[in-house]
Amino acid sequence: MITLRGLTKRFGAATAVDDLTVEIRPGQVTGFLGPNGAGKSTTMRMVLGLDRPTAGQALVNGRPYLELRHPLHEVGALLDATGVHPARSGRAHLVAMARSNGIPGRRVDEVLDLVGLDGRAAGKPGRALSLGMGQRLGIAGALLGDPPVLLLDEPVNGLDPDGVRWIRRFTRGLADEGRTVLISSHLMSEMQQTADRVVVLGRGRLVADAPLAELIAARPASSVRVRGPEPAGLAALEARLAAEGATVDADGDGLTVTGVTAGRVGDLAYELGVRLHELTPVAASLEEAFLELTAGSVEYAAGPTGGETR
Repeated sequence: MITLRGLTKRFGAATAVDDLTVEIRPGQVTGFLGPNGAGKSTTMRMVLGLDRPTAGQALVNGRPYLELRHPLHEVGALLDATGVHPARSGRAHLVAMARSNGIPGRRVDEVLDLVGLDGRAAGKPGRALSLGMGQRLGIAGALLGDPPVLLLDEPVNGLDPDGVRWIRRFTRGLADEGRTVLISSHLMSEMQQTADRVVVLGRGRLVADAPLAELIAARPASSVRVRGPEPAGLAALEARLAAEGATVDADGDGLTVTGVTAGRVGDLAYELGVRLHELTPVAASLEEAFLELTAGSVEYAAGPTGGETR
């Protein structure tokens, strides 16, 4: 378990993390989300003892990282996939980590096999590793001590679709073993398929800490997609929906309807004798929930599309 109690970090006059209190529990994948500059990486660095908190505590299984007797056996982390010596092979990198932490050499081959790096890939020097290979190597390093707690910062960066799917299944399997898995990511669609729970930061402060399903369920279905082969019928349906107060946008052979349920749209289509090929509720997404929660916490905002920013 990772426990953060009143965790605060200031860099001069800037507050990167502000009185953060949260528990990252075992047995689930926790998505750690927030806009750029929200304090996610700084929080992870404080958990790992790389940054000293200005106030509060960051604990791993009840103790600060610096007090862990065998840290690699208790917490594994991937913060930077490029953190390998350019002239050292991936395998040599892991061997050095294992020897310095009293881990048997056979474990190196075990973790390389777990992450899908064969001897040829693991034998490449750091400078020759692709970003995707570096991510897999970093995860192998995090797993060397078989730790119960894992922190992964943007682990899917640089991975192809097969690699992204592998990460999803792999982290799910780790959580199912009872481990604590914390994943930082900007990919909302991927987090929606991976995380059980999400912790959201905005300008260093806790914005949300809730089960993923609960967070999304709190947002109503955003719209209903309707499609059919009869333009005149769809036009009649559109008029009837508008009369009931729904908002309807027509595009091509379909309608996007907000303000009524899919069931009501279906009932009206039946009453009007309109043949439909599609009637699909478009559920709220993690991305929509995230954008709503962090609307006032974006550090870098783009100007209007096609317009001049001032």
